[in-house]
Amino acid sequence: MRRREFIASLCGLTVARPITSRAEQRAKLPTIGLLAASAPTMEKRWADIFVQRLRELGWIEGRTVAIEYRWAEGHYERFSEFAEEFVRLKVDVVVTTGSASAAVKQATSTIPIVCPASGDPVGAGLVASLARPGGNVTGLSLENPDLASKRVELFREVVPQLRRLAIMATVEAVPALEANEAETAARRLGLDVIALDIRRAEDIATALGSLKDRADGLYVAGAPLLISYRVRINTLALTMRLPTIYNAREYVELGGLISYGPNFPEMYRRAADYVDKILRGAKPADLPVEQPTKFDMVVNLTTAKALGLTIAESFLARADEVIE
Repeated sequence: MRRREFIASLCGLTVARPITSRAEQRAKLPTIGLLAASAPTMEKRWADIFVQRLRELGWIEGRTVAIEYRWAEGHYERFSEFAEEFVRLKVDVVVTTGSASAAVKQATSTIPIVCPASGDPVGAGLVASLARPGGNVTGLSLENPDLASKRVELFREVVPQLRRLAIMATVEAVPALEANEAETAARRLGLDVIALDIRRAEDIATALGSLKDRADGLYVAGAPLLISYRVRINTLALTMRLPTIYNAREYVELGGLISYGPNFPEMYRRAADYVDKILRGAKPADLPVEQPTKFDMVVNLTTAKALGLTIAESFLARADEVIE
């Protein structure tokens, strides 16, 4: 009887022992909230590069760190919703870009925020200065007043008949600033400028339709909404035989003519370094904001041929990548 009682008591102890669920185990891990302003089809590859760099640094998703993904798909009104959700989840750090950063900063002044690519963090009030951020935001800045000018110069070089330039941008502060800089550069080169202000996806087709026989080229400022609808922009532009220039190679992979801008994959790798430091105890206020040092030019030769453009070999030799 004593032996049976002893075994029964052990069974009782086993049953009474609390079982830790996967959710509870996940909750114990440091958690990163990753808010992408555009669609997974655009930023997923950058997110994968970010995760791979984290792995190299010892942060393995699902084992040593948890990642909560949110995709706004160009819908700016969702930024605040996702930001508040991250606050409720008590994530340890938020990784996001563009105007989404402002929404997260408005939702929290304590959770660290890392921006892989912020247009103008000082002008947007995200940081006090690049050298001394001073708050809960840090990361990498796209701020470079010469970039828009450089794109216009390259565009004029590859499209010699360019006389009238359409500039498409959303009404957000950073894309609008880029559009203004591009317009200044265009007018300096003696080009006429047609401004296309986009507020929602439905405006894209209407804006491009208004360009019939009015423009010789299209400059598209970087913005989450426009990136999310890059296939539509490229399709309509090609139908109108309108050359295009962008800030990221992802446009050119899907039919755009040329892009010139920072190496975004490398910026996402560097963002993982920031997150690593923060998860190990560093404060965003003490981590200076970096600026990109590598810029890529990508040319789609197939698109050039479809447009009837002949691009000089000397120009192609300067490109970081030529898509054929």
